[in-house]
This record gives sequence, structure tokens and C-alpha cells, in this order.
Amino acid sequence: MTQHTDVVVIGGGQSGLAAGYHLRRLGLDFVVLDAQATPGGAWQHTWDSLRLFSPAAYSSLPGRLMPPQADETYPDAAHVVAYLTDYEQRYDLPVHRPVRVTGVHRDGELLRVESDAGTWQARAVVSATGTWSRPFLPAVPGRTEFRGRQLHTVEYRGPKDFTGERVVVVGGGNSGAQIAADLAYDADLTWVTLREPRYLADDIDGRALFDHASARRRALDEGRTANGGVASLGDIVAVPPVRAARDAGFLKAQPMFDRITPTGVTWADGMTAEADAIIWCTGFRPALAHLAPLGVRGPRGHIPTDGTRAVAEPRLHLLGYGDWTGPASATLIGVGRPAREAARAIADLLR
Repeated sequence: MTQHTDVVVIGGGQSGLAAGYHLRRLGLDFVVLDAQATPGGAWQHTWDSLRLFSPAAYSSLPGRLMPPQADETYPDAAHVVAYLTDYEQRYDLPVHRPVRVTGVHRDGELLRVESDAGTWQARAVVSATGTWSRPFLPAVPGRTEFRGRQLHTVEYRGPKDFTGERVVVVGGGNSGAQIAADLAYDADLTWVTLREPRYLADDIDGRALFDHASARRRALDEGRTANGGVASLGDIVAVPPVRAARDAGFLKAQPMFDRITPTGVTWADGMTAEADAIIWCTGFRPALAHLAPLGVRGPRGHIPTDGTRAVAEPRLHLLGYGDWTGPASATLIGVGRPAREAARAIADLLR
């Protein structure tokens, strides 16, 4: 049986909910198809000690401030899951789950969205599937030879699983720093980064980063000289656990190793580190396989966009994958504006 609607939003995490909020305000008929069994998006699968980079008031979706978490300046992942669950219910967003979309196809004047729960025909589609389901592992010589445990950020839960073990954490971004800080007290830690860790000033949090990214986008849109973007400020937000481990001298990074051996890692100068586990905090790639039937990818797999709209398919909008779909659009505070712009563009298209 095929169902019909104006818009199908694929993904029920923070980006999909923000899109739903604005589509509802514009009076459009839509559904949100979410592959997760419960609300909360990727936040329900993160490690136990993860903290937001901003206070709750600056980590909110449109229309509803995130309430503060008791005794915590920077909320944890469980608080975010509770907030997203409440948000979905408060605005009575039509989320169907668990529904895994297998492909989006052109079907005359409509787009056909096929899934393991049936088929929808829509006049427009918002893809908001994020990146969490596509962890990236670099090709490092010897990686398949290692006899210990290897896991990615998505599989890490907490330090209790590594008490007393020798652990190599790879990655100089926020995830690498937070997980390294998490392990520093209970494991024999080796933290490895491509370059010397660059901490943002201790008083900079996610709100300042969003403002910086927005200022850069405005300058570029107006033809003015832009700032260097968020990357120019540093790579690591010094949330309290990271700051504490750094100031205690536990976060001393080593340069990237050259090879993995069956029992650890080695550097070109002969230095070695034995390891029971390697944790790869090496980022993600956009989860876009469901869009393959549309043939909208350009060189190197990138989908060219004009704002959030796919250049090769004006009925398709991409939301929440990073700066290429809106300044800071992969963050709670940043996704609201591109979600509003996408909903307005879809409303104009449907008229």
C-alpha cells in the first residue's frame, strides 16, 4: 500500500524534528520516518559521560528551550534524549518508527520513498539522517593484524570496560579529547592526534562557535572577507572533564603512529606502545545511501547544494550534515535556521 503526503522527512533526530516543527507551522502535510526504535536520535547511543559544549539554554531546537539539568552546566546525553522526546510529543510530530528508508526515487511529479514499512509518495523530501550510522576508520597499515579490541566512538560506553588496560585513543577532536579524558584515570592511556591538540579558550562554548560560524556565512553571502571559521579557533571545546584532565597533566598527546602491530602501535622513530584496545575517534561520513537512486551525487560523492536544496533535484533538501547544509547545522542550536529555510523553500515549491 502506498501512502501520500506533501513532505517526507527521513530521520527523526534533532534535524528531522526541527524540520517537522517548521513544516507544521507552515501547515504542510508531512511524516517523519525514523529508523530508531525510540526517540532521541543518535544521542541515545553515545557514551555515558558525553557532555554538550553549551549550557542548556544555548542548545535548543526552535520553539522550545531546553530546560537546565540539575547540578550540570553542560547537559549530558540522557538529558538531551529526554528533551528530544518531550519536544516530539509537545508538538505532536507525526514520527513513524522504526522505519528504515531503503531508497528515494523519482516517480513523475512525485518522489517515491521506499522503506521496510511501506511506500510513501511525496512532493518533497527532507533527508536528515545525519552521520552517526557511518563511522569512519582510516586505512592504517597493520590495522587488520591487531589482536586486541578495536572500536569506534559509536561503540564506546565508558571507562569501566577498560579498567587497568592499555588503551590507545586516536583523534584530536572533541570526541577524542572527551574519551581520552574519560579513560585517563582508570586506564593506561596513549592519546594520539594528527597534530598538536588545539584547545579553544576555556570561556568559549557552543554558542560562541555558532555565532562565529554564522558570522562567517553572512560575510561570504555578502561578498565580504570572512573569518577563518570555527576551525580557526581550535579543535577542542574545553568542557569541564576535559579541562580537569588536561590541567592534571593526563592529556599529553603523541603524534600519529605509522603502523599497527598485533600487540600495539609503532612510530617511525622506533617508539612503540603496547595496547589492549584501540579506540578510533576519527569522525563520520554522511549517511546518504538512500539517495543513491536519485543520482544527485557529484564528484567524490558530494551532493552539491544551494542552501539545503540539492542542485540536481529541487524537491530534495538535506539538513543537518554540517556546514555545507547550513552553518553549524549538525548542532542542536544550529539546525533551527536551515530547517526553517528548507521548510519555507518547500512551501514555495508546493505552491
